Amino acid sequence: MTDALFLFDPQVDDVPVNSDELHAGWKLTLPAHIKRHAVQAMRLKAGDSLQLSDGNGLRIQAVMADPEAGLAEVVEVGREPEPLTRLALIQALAKTGHDEQAIDMATQIGVDQVVPWQADRSIAKWKVGRTDKKWNSVLDAATEQSRRAFKPQLEACASSKEVVAICRRACVHGDVVIVLHQDATDTWSGVEEKVAQLVERTLQDGRPRTVSVVVGPEGGISEQEVADFVKAGAVSCVLGRNILRAATAGPVALSLLSRVLGRYE
Repeated sequence: MTDALFLFDPQVDDVPVNSDELHAGWKLTLPAHIKRHAVQAMRLKAGDSLQLSDGNGLRIQAVMADPEAGLAEVVEVGREPEPLTRLALIQALAKTGHDEQAIDMATQIGVDQVVPWQADRSIAKWKVGRTDKKWNSVLDAATEQSRRAFKPQLEACASSKEVVAICRRACVHGDVVIVLHQDATDTWSGVEEKVAQLVERTLQDGRPRTVSVVVGPEGGISEQEVADFVKAGAVSCVLGRNILRAATAGPVALSLLSRVLGRYE
């Protein structure tokens, strides 16, 4: 079984992130919230292995040295590189937690960036200081669950006009924005061809690029929104014959894209 991974915040928790300060044999005092989770919830004992990460690529392999004191001994330290081709999910706010389910699954799949979207038909409303805290908590838990060294970057909530701006920037930078829409005529196979071409360009010039997936709320994306996004350079397509919920459409698309990007072997 893969060792449990715990996220810490370098700005709050007293854990060094500089590799020069960390080496095998170094003793770390676990932050209180990690100690509580590791010892009380997961029942880790002396000698049990665990991992720590700052959510920005750092992965610390350690062994529990003294559970009562919350001491762990460093075994190995490494920093993973960011992927050249990033995956982003522009997720419309949805009621009954469907949006949170979507970003939970997307994180486990490997999404690199999450953009909350206040769509025209979104019933749920974004509340700064409350909703963002809740979404961050979901991302933390899913990152730990999937043993990722990178936590998805949570952006500020975007309006439909701001999503249009994202589409325009994508055109300028050679990125791809995919709008999932049940009435679209373009098929997913055509989208995969565009993404494969993007991957090839990235391999040739080494320039980072982003593939974004736009998912609407329960009522779907409005015709005006789709028209505006496509006019700004996005690709609108139908994912398949079945109509998926707001909670599942994004994760399904991201899973298919992950294979195109070579993340699934």
